[in-house]
Amino acid sequence: MRKVSFVKDEYYHIYNRGNSKQKIFHDTEDYLRIVNLFYLCNSENNFKFFILNRGRSNDPYLFERGKQLVSVGAYCIMPNHFHILITEKQEGGISKFMQKLTTAYVMYYNKKYKRTGSLFEGKFKSGYIDNDRYLKYLFSYIHLNPIKLLQTDWKEKGIKNKKQALEYLNKYKYSSFFDYLNINRKQNNILNKESFPNYFENQKIFEEEIFEWLGYRDK
Repeated sequence: MRKVSFVKDEYYHIYNRGNSKQKIFHDTEDYLRIVNLFYLCNSENNFKFFILNRGRSNDPYLFERGKQLVSVGAYCIMPNHFHILITEKQEGGISKFMQKLTTAYVMYYNKKYKRTGSLFEGKFKSGYIDNDRYLKYLFSYIHLNPIKLLQTDWKEKGIKNKKQALEYLNKYKYSSFFDYLNINRKQNNILNKESFPNYFENQKIFEEEIFEWLGYRDK
């Protein structure tokens, strides 16, 4: 049994990683596959990727999803794990969404890399967000994750090169960071911002929050 029981309209931090912390996203194709699955799996409808390659377009964002299972507020994909900030749109939505997501990615991954067996480290992990301050913090925590790829101990020791860290974040495409900078891209459709508190009324407020966590003052 899960330690956390999911309740509709409550907020949760979902995360999972590769077995033994192994790398599970190796190249651009892998990252784009899981990003596309964030969109496609958030649906009561089922799909098959080969269908998307037929007809006028192979664009997954043209897939008719129908009723969605969850609302996604933020996400980040790292080489060996991912984070999602989420709330249920319907009862059982988180479990259904995560089952579809992980099953689809494992099938893709095992076929591509000619392997068998489990890929993820057991069931996905979840944390209940029980207060407003924690919820707001998670928007920063999730979006700042890529800095670990530059400096693993930045939280403990501070960022050695703040300009480099900021430039890296502004180039890291595999999170919802761009979507809070109001950059127009198809991945905007993954998020359901209206289901979450409006902490960041505009791009400037979001940037100021990130700057503060980075300890960056040279704006």
